[in-house]
Amino acid sequence: MDSRRRDLVDRDLDEAAADLLAHDSRLRGLDVRVRFDGAVAHVEGDVPATADLAVLRERLGRLAGVLAVWDRVRVAGAPPRVVDLGCGGTKQHPGNIGIDLRPGPEADVLADLAHGVPLADASVDQIFVVHVLEHLADYLPLLRECHRVLRPGGVLHVLAPWWRHVNAVADPTHVRLIDVQTFKHLCRPDDAGRCWYPLLVTRDESTVFADLVPAVDGREPACERRLARFFD
Repeated sequence: MDSRRRDLVDRDLDEAAADLLAHDSRLRGLDVRVRFDGAVAHVEGDVPATADLAVLRERLGRLAGVLAVWDRVRVAGAPPRVVDLGCGGTKQHPGNIGIDLRPGPEADVLADLAHGVPLADASVDQIFVVHVLEHLADYLPLLRECHRVLRPGGVLHVLAPWWRHVNAVADPTHVRLIDVQTFKHLCRPDDAGRCWYPLLVTRDESTVFADLVPAVDGREPACERRLARFFD
């Protein structure tokens, strides 16, 4: 998509989000602002409770053409604790906690993710795993660690090159191919009963996007109707 069309799509989504906030009775009155960049919703502001944030994420994710919903919303005045795993030289927000194997200006914590994530159980609100999974021969242990450290209602944000785009094979350090369908398996319980609930799983012409919530504390695994929204 060329830059002019991308900007037009973003402005159309901005307008759709503004209409949603103005007219959806569940969202009307929330002190939040939504801006789209590359069809990703960037949300800031304050909400009274985690349930309000969950509804906001769900409703924004239902807008046609939205690729992901990334929020930095305070809940009852508390800012989110957000982690960038394998951050390299880039964090998705300056306030995030960057974790990487190698020292660098964005790495706040040095750790080999092959040996786990050095964070306590249920201790973070969001995790970004941006262009990491394709570098791992076995990424399931890392995703299990993300499941462990996310709080109930927390979100795992994944970006990876779509397997049919040249970016997937142009980098010789890529050892796995990723598709939207890759995440269907993760949304069914594993042998230990762990699974992810899909908020949004989609792609554009080059990148797969997944927003996933750990199915814990009473959240049921996604039903077949939910899975049908995203997967074959």
